Amino acid sequence: MSATITTANTTTLTTELQATDPNYIPRGPVDAEITFYVPPADGAKPYRYVEKPPEGVPQINYRTETKTVRINDIRGREDEFHSDTHGFQVVRNVPSATTRATFDNDEEVKRIYYPEVEKLLLERVAPEAHKVIIFDHTVRRQDPGAPRQPVTFAHGDQTDRAAAHRVKLHVEDPEEAEKLLKGRYRIINVWRPINGKVQQAPLALGSATSLKEGVLVPVEHRYPTWTGETVATRYSPDIEWYYLSGIDDDERLIIKCADSRDDVAKRTPHTAFVDPRSPAGAKPRESIEVRCLVFG
Repeated sequence: MSATITTANTTTLTTELQATDPNYIPRGPVDAEITFYVPPADGAKPYRYVEKPPEGVPQINYRTETKTVRINDIRGREDEFHSDTHGFQVVRNVPSATTRATFDNDEEVKRIYYPEVEKLLLERVAPEAHKVIIFDHTVRRQDPGAPRQPVTFAHGDQTDRAAAHRVKLHVEDPEEAEKLLKGRYRIINVWRPINGKVQQAPLALGSATSLKEGVLVPVEHRYPTWTGETVATRYSPDIEWYYLSGIDDDERLIIKCADSRDDVAKRTPHTAFVDPRSPAGAKPRESIEVRCLVFG
């Protein structure tokens, strides 16, 4: 008599095989943990010292909590999402002259990759724009010895006040800066992997269409000589979370961090998350994010 394999047993066997295949790429919806902001117990304004805080002062004064949420895969649905509605979008089939070694050298990143990012934004993301200023980039490696790791905390990058400050900081002519502040300006984060398809620590994005009042909270970002503002995310069951499974080197995530217009999505929270389906032996994530002021 032939043996019958039940659906449950088949699913278990498939999961076991995936867990032992270092090339397996998790896809589809997943329930995973995300870390969220909890306000300071004393009601104080939240802050975080970027460098060493003053003697006797804590690095941060707020708390965090971890919640398990459903994160849906947008693979195959990429064109349904746009940065002006959801706060993020996907651009595929992006050519690049970079190699993995390019991202070991900041000057090479600026020489080779920055012009590619500017071209991408002006031609395929914001063709109505007339000026792009790239002001920052971060290479992250999922390696204990790397200076910058994937961030596992739901956050945004700039408040409206911080975005306006960035314009004044990075536009050299004060008169031009004031003129640009009267028009539309955005901060856009262009995100991509640099070592092939992501298997570990993928990036989750909270749709701007699902954000309720009070979910995004300004947090002082205290440097030695000035104080900026970032955005933390409180837990809400209403937030719709998404990720792009197996995002590859020729794909870009466009993440809205700020927008001077009020009739479009202004920003989207984002965070790396631990995918429980990632196989043992999978390559660690390596990625770069480039932050850009986009005018017009």
